[in-house]
Amino acid sequence: MKRAFWCITIIIAAVSCGTSKRVVKEAAEEAPVTTWAPAGDHIMTSWAAEVSPSTVAGAYPRPRMIRPEWMSLNGLWDYAVTAKDAPCPEEFDGEILVPFCIESALSGVGRKVSPDEALWYSISFTLPEDWEKGTILNFGAVDHTCEVWLNGESLGTHEGGYTAFSFDITALISPTGPQHLVVKVLDGTDNNEQPRGKQVANPNGIWYTAVTGIWQTVWVEPVSVPDNIDGYYIDTDIEKGCISVTPLPLIAEDENAEHRMRVTLLEGGVGYDPESPVWGGADPEVILSAECDLGEKVDFDLDDLHLWSPDEPYLYGLKLEYLIDGEVVDAIYGYAAARTITATEDKRLAINGQPLFQFGPLDQGWWPDGLYTAPTDDALRFDIQKTKDFGFNMIRKHVKVEPERWYTWCDRIGIVVWQDMPSITDSRFGHWEQGTWGQASDDSQITETAKDAFFMEWSDIVGQLRDHPSIVVWVPFNEGWAQFETEKVVEFTRQCDPTRLINPASGGSCYPVGDIFDLHNYPDPKMRFRSDGLLVDVLGEFGGIGRPVEGHLWQPDRNWGYVQFKTAEEALEQYGKFAEQLKGLIAEGVAAAVYTQTTDVEGEVNGLMTYDREVIKMDEEGLRQINQDVINSMK
Repeated sequence: MKRAFWCITIIIAAVSCGTSKRVVKEAAEEAPVTTWAPAGDHIMTSWAAEVSPSTVAGAYPRPRMIRPEWMSLNGLWDYAVTAKDAPCPEEFDGEILVPFCIESALSGVGRKVSPDEALWYSISFTLPEDWEKGTILNFGAVDHTCEVWLNGESLGTHEGGYTAFSFDITALISPTGPQHLVVKVLDGTDNNEQPRGKQVANPNGIWYTAVTGIWQTVWVEPVSVPDNIDGYYIDTDIEKGCISVTPLPLIAEDENAEHRMRVTLLEGGVGYDPESPVWGGADPEVILSAECDLGEKVDFDLDDLHLWSPDEPYLYGLKLEYLIDGEVVDAIYGYAAARTITATEDKRLAINGQPLFQFGPLDQGWWPDGLYTAPTDDALRFDIQKTKDFGFNMIRKHVKVEPERWYTWCDRIGIVVWQDMPSITDSRFGHWEQGTWGQASDDSQITETAKDAFFMEWSDIVGQLRDHPSIVVWVPFNEGWAQFETEKVVEFTRQCDPTRLINPASGGSCYPVGDIFDLHNYPDPKMRFRSDGLLVDVLGEFGGIGRPVEGHLWQPDRNWGYVQFKTAEEALEQYGKFAEQLKGLIAEGVAAAVYTQTTDVEGEVNGLMTYDREVIKMDEEGLRQINQDVINSMK
């Protein structure tokens, strides 16, 4: 339902970046002086010093679907916190730096929002005069439920804190002045009704600070309306050497015109990247190009198909064009990759038919300064690159979904991802019996509303991420947290994406469904029981070697790890002992393992790096050698 009212903006914020380096530079020079500064007294990463209202999060947020013209709305917005049911405030409380959540230091606010309160955002912006097409407003993610207004008219609502959404704002654009955008956000956090991962109202132990509001990039771009490209799906058959591309156009209204799609496959190796020397600022060599009708797919049969793997992460470039009567009305750039993920007859995991022991850290994806949001794109890439440098080949993204750029970095760097669904609660009503497996377990007692929220958001997450080649395993549940109707959830996941393996419940209640049987054990690597050859057996979590490093702690007086050591040498020695135990499990058929964890997070000090990423807590080369030995031990 549309709610018509006008919300007055207190400050007109400067646009933080535009369609070229020249525009970004001009915006930075013209930006007004502000009083923005990080809030609070917690530790920060070194990248926080690079954050400013005029340059924040300037990279294009959707690398698989790039439009060359776009304008970021990141920067300083007005904000207010009101009672949940209050109308839009006439006066605002101050400024907030988007896209950092209000609880974070980099937002410049650093305050909580309760379930009984609403968080309001307001900004005015001016569109470029040369945009003659329609205009789309895009949100990377807003936690959790929001309604959006432009120039006093409701654009609609969105539920779910982890998925992108867009609005066609063409009809509501004011021709005479700045555009006024208002967003209202409600967030119940740990109300047992919505997916929220490790967020809680009162952080403690393994539970972290709540995240409320806009936490990914907001941007606008000129798009032909209603005829435009809404995305695409990639399917590959490596035995036949075929890459299939299915463009996803929005339904055209003019049935009298001829509507077609043109798809062009390009060389490059890193997908579409205008900054790459391979591209040199222009399209690289065209491999093949073909047209199709709307709703159809294009098959590219290649004599020499480059496969994607962690060792050779090859990405083809893509160009998709929407044609009406032969004229291009919309075009996007993206990328495609060819690879398979399968389980072998002896229950190993294989990439492109080649068995590979998948070994990597549990990655929470939290930052001391931005919480859910990395301070810069370099910071976002850093954790992935360091994971690769440490000798791992896999990341388990733990009960969180990252911005699209994170997955593109995994695609480019070459590391496989197990993607968790953010959990709804931490309740564990399921059970198993020592020495057995497949024991039927009781479902968590969550509401039908919570179940509906799970299915809605999980469907959106899988749909938005399904074409990233780095993702090889979907993980609907973790440790029985809000685990319910496991067989139904596995089948639902399979219908959303039949191309990947499914790990039904990492460390959770055990059922003979899906592809993977997953147990957790702390601190040492153990498998208390096995699936007897029915599924792929993996150790979904172990380790947790803690080492607090003075000067790099979130809270100096309350820190914990599963086991704690004082020196890097002691920590590496214990890690090596765990690795030897893990090799024994590999010899017995265990196909993958996840070590806890990439970094310290708030009160947890069991990371391979400190929370601020300043200290690697073991000798890096020694760690790399141990990890490579573990991976190579699988025969």
